[in-house]
Amino acid sequence: MSNFFNQLLINTSSDLTVLSSMITMVISLLLGGIIAFTYYKTQNKEYYQRSLAVTLCMLPIILSVIILFIGSNIARAFSLAGTLSIIRFRSAPGDAKDIGFIFFDIAAGLACGVGLYGYGAMFVIVLCLAIILLEKFNVFEKTHRIKSLRIVIPEDLNYEDAFSDILDKYTQKHSLTRVKTTDLGSLFEVCYNVVMRPDTSEQEFINELRCRNGNLNIILSLPQQIIK
Repeated sequence: MSNFFNQLLINTSSDLTVLSSMITMVISLLLGGIIAFTYYKTQNKEYYQRSLAVTLCMLPIILSVIILFIGSNIARAFSLAGTLSIIRFRSAPGDAKDIGFIFFDIAAGLACGVGLYGYGAMFVIVLCLAIILLEKFNVFEKTHRIKSLRIVIPEDLNYEDAFSDILDKYTQKHSLTRVKTTDLGSLFEVCYNVVMRPDTSEQEFINELRCRNGNLNIILSLPQQIIK
């Protein structure tokens, strides 16, 4: 029984056959699908990319086939490295968790490529369950989110303490991060990092700021949403 279980977990055969290749591709595609589904279910809507989900399905089977083709042939390995070195990947910046899913995919594909089907499946299932549980129970979630506040003010208004009372009223924390002139020096633009109080209204906060800055532009957003 022990020998049978070990043979099921590890494919030690070095001969490449059509059947073994098909088994490797099917299992790697299945594992890629599980990883992609986990990504689909756990990723934030604002960062979700359908193209990445499709890539997560493709990557394990591509890597496993590459490993099958290389085998123990050193010449093939060096030629493959030379071919891949000319490839450049360009993509829009996304969530940092995307990188983790890419490495997750790579590990699953390598496991299938070397024949460790059982261990690869256990690895994928355990890590997918861990990701789902972390997301479900909001582990490591911050209780407050830092937002960026951009206020345009006239040049005759002292920006250093013009909004101190309003910021103290509506925010738990605030800090001035940047000041610059705009509109040929006739206006100032001041930027703050703020943490809003949970029992306050953002609309009322912005209304009071508008009354203070003469109804000029005000932007309250997450830091990555600020337009340079």
